[in-house]
Amino acid sequence: MESNFVDYVKILCRSGKGGRGSMHLRHVKYNPNGGPDGGDGGKGGSIILRGNHNYWTLLHLKYERHIFAEHGGNGGKDKCHGTDGKDVYIDVPCGTVVYNAETGKYVCDITYDGQEVVLLKGGRGGLGNFQFRSATNQAPRYAQPGEPMQEMTIIMELKLLADVGLVGFPNAGKSTLVSALSNAKPKIANYPFTTMEPSLGIVGYRDHKSFVMADIPGIIEGAAEGKGLGLRFLRHIERNSLLLFMVPGDTEDIRKEYDILLGELERFNPELLAKQRVLAVTKCDLLDEELMEMLREGLPDDVPVVFISAVTGYHLDELKDVLWRELNAESNKLQTIEADDRLVHRDKDMDSFAQEMADEDADEEIEYIDEEDVEDLEDFEELEEGV
Repeated sequence: MESNFVDYVKILCRSGKGGRGSMHLRHVKYNPNGGPDGGDGGKGGSIILRGNHNYWTLLHLKYERHIFAEHGGNGGKDKCHGTDGKDVYIDVPCGTVVYNAETGKYVCDITYDGQEVVLLKGGRGGLGNFQFRSATNQAPRYAQPGEPMQEMTIIMELKLLADVGLVGFPNAGKSTLVSALSNAKPKIANYPFTTMEPSLGIVGYRDHKSFVMADIPGIIEGAAEGKGLGLRFLRHIERNSLLLFMVPGDTEDIRKEYDILLGELERFNPELLAKQRVLAVTKCDLLDEELMEMLREGLPDDVPVVFISAVTGYHLDELKDVLWRELNAESNKLQTIEADDRLVHRDKDMDSFAQEMADEDADEEIEYIDEEDVEDLEDFEELEEGV
């Protein structure tokens, strides 16, 4: 089944060219030498990006391979001005970053509702010969052509805007936590990479307050080099104010898994290490109080640590208190202001950029196996073994 979550599109955009000015001399009855009266050409249409909070993915642009603006009309006689080409507005969700597909250069960023950015400016219309008249040149026989159109192939990437981003290995309990704290219903199952696409959940807090939590597919060791699904979705945590690391309590070495996750983020983007971090040890319904105290001794001291169980609700209120306190800490606000521009203005590395584009094209041919298919496959294998 094809997913409705689209966070990556490639589009060829072209603005309109300006209309040419008219070279016309007025010849009418009783005024055979009326002089120049050629009108100006019209302006070409521009391509304008506009933030729209009613969209949360780029699905509406998935099949828009080409977006062209109208050309400006040509000038006419009697000083008639050519018609202006209509501007084309491309509505995108907030958090969309645009890159030049040929060079990987950063182009622009749409961060709030109603924000407008002129991506490609329409060409100006040429002046008619009426504009060139003078005392020494009373019948100019030339006019300006319109300015040419602009063209660019762009890549649009959506980076989810959320307060808290979940970071963890597959089956760390991220989807279970989002479903327990919010009304979001992500897919939950007992096999790796159950989450194939990011999802957002609004977490309610005291006094009608709330914050947004983003669940992204699990990260594996080597994700920054393209292994697993991490490289494709790691960009979604660049916009998060706080990162919640999740490591299961039954892991052999919790500190080692935390360090591996931290290392993958550093290789993907070192500036992510400047974000506030909280460590949640999940699946604590399998542990007793004495064991949890023993595990706490080997955990990092520079981040808040909370032992939780999303299934039983153990310490979930404490986790929300910690997240809210860290989100509103003065140090977190200062880091967000300082790091915001640096995170989104990085150009693409062309080697990894080409790999991303190849992966996105290949994704359209991938058919993911759902739970029923897995059960059918297991039954078939058991039948073969019996034979």
